[in-house]
Order: sequence, then structure tokens, then C-alpha cells
Amino acid sequence: MCLWRFLEESGDRCKIIYVSGESIKDRVYELALEKIKSEEKGVRYSQLHEYITQKLHGVPKNTIHGALWSLRQKIISGEEDRIIIPERGLYVWKDYYQKGRSYETKETLRKLKEEDFYETFAEYMIEELGECTRAVALGGNIFQDKWSTPDVIGVYKFSELDPIRPPPEIISAEIKSATDTQSLITAFGQACSYKLFSHKVYMVIPKQAGNEALSRLESLCMLFGIGLVVFNVENPKNPEFQIRTRAQKSEPDYFYLNYYLSRLPSEKKRELFG
Repeated sequence: MCLWRFLEESGDRCKIIYVSGESIKDRVYELALEKIKSEEKGVRYSQLHEYITQKLHGVPKNTIHGALWSLRQKIISGEEDRIIIPERGLYVWKDYYQKGRSYETKETLRKLKEEDFYETFAEYMIEELGECTRAVALGGNIFQDKWSTPDVIGVYKFSELDPIRPPPEIISAEIKSATDTQSLITAFGQACSYKLFSHKVYMVIPKQAGNEALSRLESLCMLFGIGLVVFNVENPKNPEFQIRTRAQKSEPDYFYLNYYLSRLPSEKKRELFG
């Protein structure tokens, strides 16, 4: 039987231990469970590996990786049901996770109107993202079609000094101040619908939605070419917009582009196109 020799820390003392390969895997499991249970917000894989490496001197890092991979398979299969992996690389004790989610309600954060963020994001699209030369707040039902009325719409027009001047590009944004799952799913669906008449689309959601929701939405946005921006919903005067994913340009359906632009009020057209 293969034996390993390693040092294990225990408080201020260390001891040399000879154990079999299977015993090392069992010890890795024990230390992993110990660490995960001690952190209410969960533990990242890299933190877990570092913690075990410090505890088990002399055990090759790949051996620890292998043991943790086996633990992950047990979690995924349901054999180990005390731990969940709600997002990539994050291990959470199930009881803590369920307790945290039980407090998620629409009233968790102070109620704020989405309209409070329209103007500041329009400025952000121009000044920080550089995606627009002009942008205006819309929202409501200006297009007489709720699923096709972005909260902010902008245009990027190339300068007369540019040697090559492609047609103007339309950029749309969907902003959500709510953090509940249903609102975020609705926002994503609306953002997808804007691709019908927009060259680029951004989804803008509170960072207070949590890492799990942000991770899922970031992956979805990358799949669909939608940009993702997060912000501090508790501070309308300084939302601290941060880009997570850049929007990818795609060609809209020009029939619908012209159809919806024709529904813009005259003052909004002048703001966008001069």
C-alpha cells in the first residue's frame, strides 16, 4: 500500500504523520468540510486549496486537487448533500445558503424608481463607455410596446472628419433596480428583445443582486452578445456603474429599426440625431 509522509499543523504544533493515499483523501475531505462550514458566505476553490495545503505540508498540490475534484463530484451527484456550488468555484454550506436566500425579498433594499438612474446611465454610455455620441432617457411606453421600449437609447455617429463613415449605430439599455430573480429574468428578456432594432444592447442591474445572480447573467450576456453593467442601487446620485461585459455589435432588423425610430417623439429625435 502506498504511504505518504507529511506534516500536519495543529494549533502551534506540527507532527509528522504516515498515512495511506486513501487516508489523505479522507483528511482532505475533513479539512474541506471544516473550512466550508466555518465561512457563512462560502469559500472559493483557490482559498480552499490554499487552506488545505497549509494544513498538510508535504502532500503534493496535485494530490489535493484530485481529492477536491472527487469532493466536487460527490456534491454534484448529491452523495455529499451538505454542500452546494451555487456558482463556479464557490462552495457553500447548504444550511447557510438556504438561510441567506430566505431573506431575499423585493423589500430588502430601499425602494427606488428605475427612472432615478436613466439620466446618469445615459451620461455613462457617452462619457465612460464611449458607446454613444448622444443618449437620451426613454422608459415608459413611448414605442407603444412595453417589450420594445428601452430605458435609455443612444446613437453613435461618426465624425465628418472620419475618412470612412458607416451608418449611425443604435445602442439600447435596460435598467433594473429590483434584485429579485423574476425581475432580473424579465430584464434579460427585455434586453434580448432590443437586439431586434439595436446594434448593441446593455443590461444594467444592481450589484446587490448577489454573486450567484451576477455570475449567471454574465454568462448569459456573453452567450447573447449583450453588455452587462452593475451599479449601486442605494446611491442614485453616484451609482458607481461598473462594466462586467462589453456589448457585441450585431446587425439589427432595419425594418423594425425604422419602425421604432419613427415612433420617437420629435424632441427625442432632435436630441439623438440633431
